[in-house]
Amino acid sequence: MITVQTKINASIDKAWDFWRLPEHIVKWNSPSNDWYTSKAENDLTLGGKFKYTMNAKEQDLHFDFEGVYTKVEKNKVIEYKLHDNRTGSIQFLENDNQIIVTETFEPTPSDPESMQQEWCQAVIDNFKKYVESFSK
Repeated sequence: MITVQTKINASIDKAWDFWRLPEHIVKWNSPSNDWYTSKAENDLTLGGKFKYTMNAKEQDLHFDFEGVYTKVEKNKVIEYKLHDNRTGSIQFLENDNQIIVTETFEPTPSDPESMQQEWCQAVIDNFKKYVESFSK
């Protein structure tokens, strides 16, 4: 399993909404300026589906990140199963006026785990920057 984490200075409701609403997902869901999310669909309910289309800016590369939610507890936990049957979870924890967001997931066997860890840490760090930009 791979785990990434960040601490966000924002309310739990804001962090939760920015994680689930497509109009926000397309603004933060990228690891670097070389990538962007061109489309996000998200039904954050038990059995609901999600699909994010990620594109490289300078190349003709894109992929879909998609799956189904297997557990949803508002402002606390999200669990999912990806289209290739790998699983993951995101936990939201309030602690000392901060939100700790922790994502744990099964790595894909085709890519080095260190690359996947760096990619996902960069995405969650971008989420932190995006959410906190609304808290100033």
